[in-house]
Amino acid sequence: MFDLPDDEILPLSKEHVFWTWSAQAKVNPIAVKRAKGVYFWDVDDKRYLDFNSMTMCVNIGHGDERVIKAMQAQAAELSYAAPGMTSKIRALASKAVADVTPNGALSKVLFTLGGADANENAIKLARGYAGAKRHKILARYRSYHGASAGAMAATGDPRRVAWEPNLMTGVVHFLDPYRYRSTFHRTNPDISEEEFARDYLNHLEEIILYEGPDSIAAVLIESVTGTNGIIIPPQGYMQGVRALCDKYDIVMICDEVMSGFGRTGKWFAVEHWDVLPDMITMAKGLTSAYAPLGAVAMKPEIAEAFDEHPFESGLTYTSHPISLAAAVANIHVLKENKIVEHAAGMGAVLRRMLTDLGEAHPSIGEVRNIGLFGILELVKDRKTKEPMAPWNGTSPEMAALGKYCLDHGLFLYTHWHTVLIIPPLIINEEQLKEGIDVLDQALEITDNRQVRG
Repeated sequence: MFDLPDDEILPLSKEHVFWTWSAQAKVNPIAVKRAKGVYFWDVDDKRYLDFNSMTMCVNIGHGDERVIKAMQAQAAELSYAAPGMTSKIRALASKAVADVTPNGALSKVLFTLGGADANENAIKLARGYAGAKRHKILARYRSYHGASAGAMAATGDPRRVAWEPNLMTGVVHFLDPYRYRSTFHRTNPDISEEEFARDYLNHLEEIILYEGPDSIAAVLIESVTGTNGIIIPPQGYMQGVRALCDKYDIVMICDEVMSGFGRTGKWFAVEHWDVLPDMITMAKGLTSAYAPLGAVAMKPEIAEAFDEHPFESGLTYTSHPISLAAAVANIHVLKENKIVEHAAGMGAVLRRMLTDLGEAHPSIGEVRNIGLFGILELVKDRKTKEPMAPWNGTSPEMAALGKYCLDHGLFLYTHWHTVLIIPPLIINEEQLKEGIDVLDQALEITDNRQVRG
């Protein structure tokens, strides 16, 4: 049924596949044949080190037999149940997710198909909980919350613009606490971390007051900004957002689609700051992408708002049993192999390696990481911080760097002027060095542009 010669995969795909996020005539995908651990192979048997966990999602690595066998067993026992039904795997999965939330306090779980509709459902839940007068959602400009209409409206980055004005209304954006390029501190870069956090909290509170607290249902933020910069909040910021939400009776939603399930060295990134949001949205690492699944974990009082009237939302594949089996097995693997703890330890190793790169290459303006969530910010000039590629664009140097890495068997993601380093959490120091060594050579391309400039 599935026989197809390797050399026919790419031409057949180009004939019939409509590609997302791509100009159709320009797409040139890797034809992937197999994957194991932190590596994958194309149809020519070229091996790639996966420095992006495919789409920042294969947290436990490729090809873990425990997850595969759990999915196979579930398919044989019960391959589908209607969303209004329950089953052994639905009961187990909801408890497994609730148990890994901070202190197990987000004890009600709504399963979705992925991260975008997890965020959409969180918005619906917040609006339903807050009441009809509170409809506005505050989100940040460097956020990415998904490609569906509601999630894209909440997204602040340029991916939103292509679909305006046909998106969900009621979203107001505010600025991320982005120290390296802080709007507020260009003439005062040495401000203390506490003052820096306070300035951005004052900015958020001012917007809350301008918009009217009684009109705001929720603040939706990535605990650590993902593809738009791996922006790690300063100490006091997340606590301050929680305090503002409490002060004005606003629901706090943390988007952990990318940062959850060990990525930052904690089950959820928000735990680094001892903050409990009202909801956490998740996907990606929830199943390590062995099957599509997202979820919203919420405080019981959020769920109780719908005790007497229905939550008018749901999809045919909500709580799909095979995806739930993947989630339960994935969480088991994360615990059994102590992968979250391993990611925390490897985070210190990655920080050392990134720091060494930063000292060696003048085109690196700044390095940042929290756990195995890392980034290089490339610049033409360290003094002016002019980026190596423009906002929402690329450059010959960034394209050449990406090509060099791919040619040398390193798969990673470059975004505008940045290089993201988001490997599977099982990666060891030797494998991490293997990728950093390739990147070390590739950075000579941007160094030469920086010197010429």
